Amino acid sequence: MSHPIALPRLLVAANCLGLLSVLLSGCVRSAGPSTSAKEYLLYVGTNVAGEQDNTIFLYRVSPTTGALTRVSAQHGGASPTYLTLGASRRFLYAVNETQSFRGAKSGAVSAFAVDPHSGDLKLLNQQPSNGASPCYISLDHTGKAALVANYVGGNVSLLPVAADGRLGAPVTDQHEGSGPHRNQGGPHAHCLLPDPANRFAFAVNLGTDRVYAYRLDPAAGRLTRQPEPAFVAKPGAGPRHLVFHPNGKHAYLINELSSTVTALAYDAAGGRFTEMQTLSALPAGYTGENSCADLHVSPNGLFLYASNRGHNSIAVFAIDSGTGTLVPIQDVDTQGKTPRNFTLDPSGRLLLVANQNSNNVVTFRVDPQSGQLTPTGQTTEVPSPMFLQVAEDFTR
Repeated sequence: MSHPIALPRLLVAANCLGLLSVLLSGCVRSAGPSTSAKEYLLYVGTNVAGEQDNTIFLYRVSPTTGALTRVSAQHGGASPTYLTLGASRRFLYAVNETQSFRGAKSGAVSAFAVDPHSGDLKLLNQQPSNGASPCYISLDHTGKAALVANYVGGNVSLLPVAADGRLGAPVTDQHEGSGPHRNQGGPHAHCLLPDPANRFAFAVNLGTDRVYAYRLDPAAGRLTRQPEPAFVAKPGAGPRHLVFHPNGKHAYLINELSSTVTALAYDAAGGRFTEMQTLSALPAGYTGENSCADLHVSPNGLFLYASNRGHNSIAVFAIDSGTGTLVPIQDVDTQGKTPRNFTLDPSGRLLLVANQNSNNVVTFRVDPQSGQLTPTGQTTEVPSPMFLQVAEDFTR
């Protein structure tokens, strides 16, 4: 089902890519198979809780069909629900989303060496996350610091990364406060990531409706919180994840509790955001239960995608190349339940969705001109998939 299609001036700039003509006609043009013959690797983090169970799965992804072929299954520790692969592809890091680690009220962060020939993982070390239920991890752009958000702990941590990939002890900043929604009884950090210049790190807190700014010093292993929040969302919105546009001038915030997406202008000098627009991630008329989860900008910067849990869909928006504002153009059934996370391949021609509660990963073809999604017909059973990390196949 598609949203009503608007015709703002913002799409004129994209006319050379064929986007305007697609929106004017209301057509959905299916993209052909990717011309790239090189396959991709996909690491799947899961909510499988057993310490000795296989909890991280490795697949090879066909760019032409969207089919997933299992390569191996890894011991990733309990509930490795969010992953990040280093730029060199030598190391992979995971949060273990537990509430107890080594006798303390904390989750864990695991560092793995990546076999360059097979893609298999070897545990290097683990550190506490210094907060219960860590749910997000990113690396700063130098690869010297891992940035972790602890949901139940309501705090964020920086862990130094050594040259051999091992993690150092965390430094942590505790958030305080609450919001009006029933799920906002306390702080719930849900995201921590660097800005494009690596000068600031931003922590998104669902419980306090705030995005906090930190001066980032990865070499010294320091996070220094700024006196004022970088952004304050509407009360009860429940901001969850933040992504930057490739131009570095705009960013997008997905709000879990209000099922909305906010377009932001970014002040790179001051580390602050200004709201430009907030839109529903749901189609008009939907009145059922829903909570938003994940969002991604396409590699070409023309489209934004957001996941709905409850409605079980991916919402597709066109991005104004000048202003960064959004126009809803499509919403697509994820062919599963509870799309916790999704991702795009490096070419932007495949979108892969992890449906947590139906235990499947589904692939979609992305039309590079319209941004719209078409199911490939490929689905793969994976136990409680929570996170998808895709990369070009470095093993061949």
